[in-house]
Amino acid sequence: MAPEPLPVTGAWREGDPVGQRRFFTFATDRRFALDSGVTLSDVSLAYETWGTLDADGSNAVLLCHAWTGDSHAAGSAGRGHDEAGWWNAMVGPGLPIDTDRYFVVCANVLGGCQGSTGPASPHPDDGAAYGSRFPVVTIRDMVRAQAQLAGHLHVDRWMAVIGGSMGGMQALEWAVMYPRRVRSLIAIATCMQATAQQIAWGGIGRQAIRLDPKFLGGDYYDSPEGEGPSTGLAIARQIAQVTFRSDNVFTDRFGRDFSGRAEAGDILGMWQQYEVERYLEHHGNKIVRRFDANSYLAIGKAMDLHDVARGRGSLERAMARVQIPTMAVGIWSDMLYPAYQQRQIHDAIEANGVPAEYHEIDSPHGHDAFLINGDQIAAPIDRFLGDISKST
Repeated sequence: MAPEPLPVTGAWREGDPVGQRRFFTFATDRRFALDSGVTLSDVSLAYETWGTLDADGSNAVLLCHAWTGDSHAAGSAGRGHDEAGWWNAMVGPGLPIDTDRYFVVCANVLGGCQGSTGPASPHPDDGAAYGSRFPVVTIRDMVRAQAQLAGHLHVDRWMAVIGGSMGGMQALEWAVMYPRRVRSLIAIATCMQATAQQIAWGGIGRQAIRLDPKFLGGDYYDSPEGEGPSTGLAIARQIAQVTFRSDNVFTDRFGRDFSGRAEAGDILGMWQQYEVERYLEHHGNKIVRRFDANSYLAIGKAMDLHDVARGRGSLERAMARVQIPTMAVGIWSDMLYPAYQQRQIHDAIEANGVPAEYHEIDSPHGHDAFLINGDQIAAPIDRFLGDISKST
């Protein structure tokens, strides 16, 4: 049986099962301005909530997702959600982010592809997908959109904003942009500004997508099934996947083993795969089925543009705006966002006399350890949020 053709886009589209998503649309009367100078109208955010907002609105927690995450932070897989919640181990009744105590919100970012306005969304002018017409967005643009959602949900001030990786970038920007609208901050495996090496990894992935002949400059949505930029997106994800794990994990799991039997009995065949190559191929094909190539580009560019000091004079001046209790979490084996970057966040905040704490996940799993080894930060997060909820 021939394999099912890969979709042109893995984006959620109107008419697909909604699942647990809810939708908020803004900029219907007044256009939404982006850092790039472009403005958008009729902007939608897909979001999910858990728990109940207190009468005084004091128990609201915002979760910010990473690069290829979405609003489905907790819950099972099913119609509308191909995978279970990306932080199921941390979010729910009796868990560290306790939905019996807190009103928890997670929104798919602006530029995403799981229900929020992004490149695969219909352009309000003609109903065709934005495609190449979708503008560059920044982490600050994403946060401004979330601020619109906060107003819609009657959340004047978040008890905490929590995020890992790109989610941590959003959390930092919340504290810098809206210091009176956030009571505490948890930033995990993230940074205050992207480094040259982080930008380099992102740039290689973007080239892989751009050079796919089926990318069509970003206007591929009318292509037939199997004719989208799946090769470029898969390669971009394979490149990123290498940075998400550590050398030790790859070596321990795969070693130098070949995959299956050698073709024609020749173990030195050019295209005979190692097990690690087959693993990366699996992850490449997986992302094609659940994500969109243009969104991958847009969000990756936003991460590379991330710099809390941009337009604010200096890093010190920017971080001086963070005047709330902060927890920074690093991972000792993280090669993508090394632990020194989270220690820098802690040190920058503590230097201003603001309560700050640092925790480090002791795991060989690299950058993904915050999703894999959440048990190591469960108790600190539970205690941290409990302290904030008791404070006035």
